[in-house]
Amino acid sequence: MTETSFLDEVKDAVTPRATLLVVGVIALQLLFIASYVGALHDPKPKDVPFGVVAPRQAAAQQTVTRLARLPGSPLAPRTVADEATARAKILNRELDGALVVHPDRNTDTLLVAGGGGTALATTLERQLTAVEAAEQRSLRTRDLSPASGQDFNGLSSFYLVIGWCVGGYLCASILAISTGARPANLRRAVIRLAAMALVSLVGGLGGAVVVGPILGALPGGVVAFWGLGALTTFAVGAATLALQGVFGVVGIGLAILLVVIAGNPSAGGAFPLPMLPPFWKAVGPALPPGAGTWAARSIAYFKGNAMTAQLLVLSAWALAGIVVTLAAAVLRSDRRTARGARRVQEPRPS
Repeated sequence: MTETSFLDEVKDAVTPRATLLVVGVIALQLLFIASYVGALHDPKPKDVPFGVVAPRQAAAQQTVTRLARLPGSPLAPRTVADEATARAKILNRELDGALVVHPDRNTDTLLVAGGGGTALATTLERQLTAVEAAEQRSLRTRDLSPASGQDFNGLSSFYLVIGWCVGGYLCASILAISTGARPANLRRAVIRLAAMALVSLVGGLGGAVVVGPILGALPGGVVAFWGLGALTTFAVGAATLALQGVFGVVGIGLAILLVVIAGNPSAGGAFPLPMLPPFWKAVGPALPPGAGTWAARSIAYFKGNAMTAQLLVLSAWALAGIVVTLAAAVLRSDRRTARGARRVQEPRPS
């Protein structure tokens, strides 16, 4: 009996395919660290949409000029007609804050909405307090839509959406692992998408019930959260199925790259978008975690305002996932049929 060498044992135990997968895992690991640390290690406000209200236009413009010259350009200030307009714009999520100047007193008013991101509201208060102190004035802050007392730092919306996203790509991955990453035919692809839709409905409702009636973490209607949860979960799941249909098991890694590595730190959860570096600020709204987090906060704290664009983003991911999954299944089935036809036509050896 021939003895095998240690090198032969290694080659047999660690196949080239396994080696490539391990290399891919290491790459994802490093990208995870780079993405999260890069996005969140030094949050600073940049070009925050901000309003200025003053009785006289000249005074308002003077304040806008002063705020626009702050080091690092933390604010993108603009004049607003009056306090009522400023409030409406903040609640419609057009502005993240506003300064109401009262020339007849020594105290001005800062309007914020903590429900849109406690970290940003706190940062605006700290920054404007320093600006007012330099002018020997004081500041009073009014939170027009504060985060719930059960929603620490306004993070519950983010965690809720992340849970839905995790459910989406895990369910799609399980379907792939159990019966092959690439569906064998169109019917199998349709069955997987239908299973994903069912899971999305159940998971969406479950998440809505947990954060609402059970924990009381978020205000807002259960039905609205259910719809958002179902759409978010299905968007991520369908996208994962599509990536698997095209790239096989590697598609699971690509889904993690998009949703977890790029999507989570850019979602505006711990730090809202104006506090993120340019890359994450740019990609966040286009990815499911970012779109879902914005929409969840709109449902919870802004009466569903300003979420049409985010719902369109999620719908686009869902639709693209469906189309690519079905197309990949059809092409795969056609190739198998063509290979079978060639085998039939090949002459058999006599």
